[in-house]
Amino acid sequence: MVRGLAPATALRGRAATAAAAAARWCTCRRAAVAVCLGNLVAALLVARALYAPGTFASAPNLLDGQVKYSKEQMRWVEESIRIRRAAEPIELVQAVKKLRKAFAREEKRRKELPLELKQKVTHEILQRLRDLGENRNTTEQRDAVESWRVEKLKYIRSSSTQNLSNFGLSSEESRMLKRALDFNWRMLLEDIGLWIPPAVRHFEHDDKPENEQEEEEIVPGPPLPPECNAELHTDYGGTAVRWGLTHHKESAADCCQACIDQAKRAKPGALKCNIWVYCPSEYGCFSPDRYEHKHQECWLKQIRWYKILGESISHCKGKKPNNCKILRTETIAMYMLESLVGSGTQATSSLYT
Repeated sequence: MVRGLAPATALRGRAATAAAAAARWCTCRRAAVAVCLGNLVAALLVARALYAPGTFASAPNLLDGQVKYSKEQMRWVEESIRIRRAAEPIELVQAVKKLRKAFAREEKRRKELPLELKQKVTHEILQRLRDLGENRNTTEQRDAVESWRVEKLKYIRSSSTQNLSNFGLSSEESRMLKRALDFNWRMLLEDIGLWIPPAVRHFEHDDKPENEQEEEEIVPGPPLPPECNAELHTDYGGTAVRWGLTHHKESAADCCQACIDQAKRAKPGALKCNIWVYCPSEYGCFSPDRYEHKHQECWLKQIRWYKILGESISHCKGKKPNNCKILRTETIAMYMLESLVGSGTQATSSLYT
């Protein structure tokens, strides 16, 4: 019997111990929760104090629902209002108000003209332009439309109410059309989609001296000697004395002088230069053959009967290479191209541009 009671007593002791431990655990958990809640409330109060410092400061000033400001705060408010008023663009604000009123009036006038009346005006103006005929310039078209407007205004002013009704216009429509033609003509043209480009008159003031050369005729570099007799936009065929691929000069005058010097130093029976061809353009020069002349190339040539060819230069002056005639005298071909050519007692020059 004693052995049976011993285990029971042990079980009761363990249960009591477990209950006491559970009670202690609940008490610790409640304390921890309370501490956490307290910390959370304190954090919220600190955050509110940091981000809204004026709230607590103004709270004592709340009396009967009115906010009481200090003299310093009132001075700041007045200063802010004064600065805003001083910085306000008064002229701009007034101009914007005037524009709004003008736009409102124009919009109101646009809405007053019925669609059917606009269509009638459109058909009549188009008919007037058709009667004018095709291939007319803008000035004639503008004059035709303006004459229609003047005639229509004159008809409305001189016609009675009965005549206008016979024409298909009521008294109200005639009044609106008269106002549109007289005061809102540009607006009416915009509404019906009619736009005629204005005539632009351009007067060029030429203050250049009489004997001054044109810009396209100015040859870069030193002036050419008279014996070079340079001719613009020209080229001659002939036998090459010195190839320009390996012969470059700084200017056309140097190229011409090289031609003269070569003719003086040439041995008897050898080719003598009487044509020089120079390309002053940085972008290259046109050539009658497949080769394109490069910048500062100086070709020295010999050609026979160049005087005969020189008499025919006028046939190709001012013409493009594609449209220019190729003049041939026996085996000699003369090409008028985008170049410069001249002739002299010892040298005929060709300067490409």
